[in-house]
Amino acid sequence: MKKVCILFITILLTLPLCAQSVKWSPEDVKRLTKKWEGERTPDGRPKVSDDLLERLKKVGMEELWEFLKAQGYENQFENFSGTYENEWMILHPDQVMTGRALTAQFMPMRFDFDDYLQEVGKSQQIDRVNNALPVNSLSDGDIYVADAYGKIADGTLMGASVGGTAFKNSKRGVILNGSVRDLADLLKIEGFNGWIRGHDPSSISGMVCASVNAPIRIGRVTVLPGDAVLATRGGVIFIPPHLLEEAVISFELTDLRNAFNQQRRAGNVAENTDFRGWLNQQTNLPVSKAALDAYFDRQAAAQRANPQPPRSQRQ
Repeated sequence: MKKVCILFITILLTLPLCAQSVKWSPEDVKRLTKKWEGERTPDGRPKVSDDLLERLKKVGMEELWEFLKAQGYENQFENFSGTYENEWMILHPDQVMTGRALTAQFMPMRFDFDDYLQEVGKSQQIDRVNNALPVNSLSDGDIYVADAYGKIADGTLMGASVGGTAFKNSKRGVILNGSVRDLADLLKIEGFNGWIRGHDPSSISGMVCASVNAPIRIGRVTVLPGDAVLATRGGVIFIPPHLLEEAVISFELTDLRNAFNQQRRAGNVAENTDFRGWLNQQTNLPVSKAALDAYFDRQAAAQRANPQPPRSQRQ
């Protein structure tokens, strides 16, 4: 009897791990992004603050890339610029876009797979699994990020109607490794932007929406739901949400330190004033003093845990 009870408990514990889903559950998304300790959206994704997303617009792509690389995240940037790939087509290249990633994976049509997806979708109270599903899942501040394996003809993930719904729900735009239709109408949606692989007059055909809010691949990047996104003329970068605040403050402090050094060289700051003391005197900082104090405390703790050897001993 004891063995039977143990077997029954084991089966119960295993069932959630074996359950299949089209749209990942909040519990699965939380397990996937367990390094995030802050607020979450109802679907389980990390919800980085609107303030950080606004400040992220000013961060340089190169500085952000260097920061992430130093943290061990070396494959976070993509611009699809290579020998065999065209660059992004950007609807409004002079506009910078930031937001929280909502992901979707599209795959070539296979009818038995599509039958399976529809069956699983119904068990999740999804009427129809198609290209509208991820768009209808968007909320304010989201960026729709989809991998449609670079398909252009018949790979149009949205036209004017679906694009309008995407903007209405998110107040942002899209990053699509695929194409769009109704380009002229999409360009007229004020505030909507897109990083896409091209456009075509065809309707979407021969594709299935395999997952929503699951990990996807965009070029050389693995994108997780809830990643913070910075999209510029030069490309797109996906930031693990638990690193966003550190990355933004690090960039802001570099600018502030440059301003401090310039003022000291100009004689506007006493020679014996240190950087922290100068910061405490400022009244118009981009970051709160409490956040700065927490940042410096984390840096000091990291330094104590991993002290660097003297410069003369470094390789």
